[in-house]
Order: sequence, then structure tokens, then C-alpha cells
Amino acid sequence: MKWILVTVCVSTLLAGVRVGPEPSRGRPSTASADADGEPITPIPPPPLADPLKLALGERLFGDTRLSADGTFACSSCHDIRTNGADGGKRRNPEPGQLDTPTVFNAALSFRLTWEGRYRTLADQAEASIRSRANMRSTIEDAVQKLRADTAVNKQFRVAYGRDVDRDSLLDAISTFEKSLLTPDSRFDRWLAGDASALSPAELLGYKTFKAFGCSACHQGVNIGGNLIARQGIFRPLVAGGPFRVRVPSLRNVAVTGPYFHDGSAATLEEAVRRMAAAQLDRTLNDEQVASLVAFLGTLTGNFRGKPVRERTP
Repeated sequence: MKWILVTVCVSTLLAGVRVGPEPSRGRPSTASADADGEPITPIPPPPLADPLKLALGERLFGDTRLSADGTFACSSCHDIRTNGADGGKRRNPEPGQLDTPTVFNAALSFRLTWEGRYRTLADQAEASIRSRANMRSTIEDAVQKLRADTAVNKQFRVAYGRDVDRDSLLDAISTFEKSLLTPDSRFDRWLAGDASALSPAELLGYKTFKAFGCSACHQGVNIGGNLIARQGIFRPLVAGGPFRVRVPSLRNVAVTGPYFHDGSAATLEEAVRRMAAAQLDRTLNDEQVASLVAFLGTLTGNFRGKPVRERTP
């Protein structure tokens, strides 16, 4: 989940304003999130892409030659076979190193990384290749290695009409990452008109989510990912900075623990309680926590026809 609320959300709550209409148990089959005024919209299918560039991007995503020592790939931190993240595991843990966000639905966020440093997938990919904590390489070295592989270079020629270079390498990775969307969560099906997709308890959780003001920051298609926020409004949320972070997406939140940028909340229940206290000045009872967690569990989508699943040790 790794979620943060901003000051504006708190102001909304203190003013006694509820965000969005209450959910109902029944919805017409033609209902849409926009038409109903819901703060969240369903994830669309992945965008159309050149299949040659898409296949090349997937190959590069798992290619360890992008790293300096040939042992590390994008997929080393972002396991798309499970939750798209690393479950708190890092190559070389360092003090203050941030927890790895999931790559699923990253293309739907307005900026990337916890601090929102990058606006495009290509910029983030290049930064990861250069990062001392990750691949410790350069685009130039990666291009040289890939050009030496006749089969891969031929794949670039077919897809891009030229030998592999910086722009084509980053474009291929970006094309693949744009495909990593996880539509068809049970909540999305409810938004689309399937009244049976959620239980009464889960619908109550969604009502609580909106009534408490969570949807002021966690909204839109990615249920977050479109604001830079200050955390720790009423009390500290985490032990260390950064204290202004990009509001993370809540998509697949039930399977992407641990939570917060430092990975300090092991369970969703703990994260919900800490968020309410730090951002809303609320102490939640067990029923309220269970209600919110029930709703958050409906946000797990599907990748390649299968539910996104938690990564196990």
C-alpha cells in the first residue's frame, strides 16, 4: 500500500466534508465511475503496442547485461511473476534506502519513485541503470554489450530499423513497462456495473474510505500516484525521511507489503492504523480497520489473466 495523505486531505476532513457519494449495493449495468461521480476509475486494458518492441522490452527487462557485473536486471527488483516489487529484499541494503515500489501500473502515475524524481519511464530506467544501489552501469556500456550480441542487435534492427542505441533501448523498456497494467480487480468490476463483485462488508469499507477522506489523495485510475504529499501531519508516520513523497498507488495493495517508503509496516492493518493516526489524527477501532482492509483487498487486479500475488520468501 505504502500510502500517504496530504494536508489538503486533513483540511477536508476537519471541515466535515465527505468525498464522493456513498456506494450502493446495486448499480446499473451501464454505470461508469465518471458518471456516478466516483473518485476512482477502472484500470483500462494495456495500450496497443508494436509487438516486436514489446517483446524486445520484456527481454531487456530481465537482461542482466544492463548491470555492470552482469548479475542484476530490472526484474531483480521488480518481479512480475508475483507483485512487481521485491518484498523488501534489496541487492545491497544501505541505511536510508527506500523500499522498492511495484512496477505494476507505474505507467499510470504522474511521476516515478518515492520522491517523484522522474516524469517518464525512460528517465527512471536510465537512472536505475546508473544507480549505485542497482545496476551501477551506464547506458553506453549497456548498448555496447547488446550490440555485441548478434541476435539481440538483429532484434533491434527489425523493431527499430537500426542497431541498438540509447533511445531504442530505453523506448523498448518503456514500451514493456507501459503494458504492466493490472485491470479487472473486483472493485473495477463493481465500478463497471457488477453489483455482485463486492460484499456488503467491502462496500462498507469503501464508504469508510471516502467518509474518512482517504479518497481525497488516493483517487483516479491509479488510486494515488498523482500528488506529492507531506507525511506525518499530526504525528510521525515513519522514523526517517523523505517527508514529502509521491502518494503511492493503492492498486494491488493487499499483496505489496511491507508498507511505507521505509517498509516499516509489516501488515496492512498496521499501515491503516498508523496512517489514520499520523495523517488524520484518528484512532481507529478494530471494526473500522477491518472494514478498510476488506475494501483494500478488492483492489488486487490481474496480470496476464491471473491475480497479482504476494511474493513469498
